[in-house]
Amino acid sequence: MADHRSRMPEIEEVKEFEEVVINIDRVARVVKGGRRFRFKALVVVGDGKKRVGVGVSKGADVQAAVIKATAVAKKNLMEIPIFNATIPHDVNAKVGGAKVLLKPASPGTGIIAGGTVRAILNVTGIHNVLSKSLGSTNKVNAAYATLEALGQLKAKSEWTTSKNEKAPAKKAAAKTTKASAKTKPEGDK
Repeated sequence: MADHRSRMPEIEEVKEFEEVVINIDRVARVVKGGRRFRFKALVVVGDGKKRVGVGVSKGADVQAAVIKATAVAKKNLMEIPIFNATIPHDVNAKVGGAKVLLKPASPGTGIIAGGTVRAILNVTGIHNVLSKSLGSTNKVNAAYATLEALGQLKAKSEWTTSKNEKAPAKKAAAKTTKASAKTKPEGDK
C-alpha cells in the first residue's frame, strides 16, 4: 500500500508578525524547601509596516515564557506614524530610570540604536532613525520607554502651528462679535 500523506504538499503557515526575543531571565521564588526557578521572557512583535507591541511574561520553561510573552505583545499592539521611512519628529520618553530619545534621520542613515531600542525599531518598518538610551540599562524599562516614545508620535496631518491655531480662533471671535452687534435690540433712545 502506498502512503498518500507523503505526497501532499505541506502548507506553510504565513506569519503576520515578526517575533523577536529580546531577553530571557531566570527568576527564582524562595520557598521552604529552597528555590523554585522560572523563566521571564521579553518579546517584541511587529508587522514591519506600522504596528508594534512588547510583551513580558513568565513560564515554567523558556518556550512557555516566550509563547505567553508573544501573546501579550500581540494583545498590546500599537500603530505608529511613519513619514518617509523615518519618524515625523523628535520624541523622548522615560519609564522607571530608562530614558529613550528618538530623532528622525535622512534617507540612507539606517537605524542608529543599540540593544533593546534597535530590536524594537527593526520590526516597525522605520528604516532611518537616530536614538539614544539614557539612564537605566534595564531592558524591560527601555522597551516600554521606546514604546511610549513611539506612542507620542503624531502624523504629519495632525501637526499644527501656533499661527494656524490662533488665526481661526480670532476669526471666529470676530465673527461672533459682529453677529452679536448686529442682533442687539435697539433699546430706549
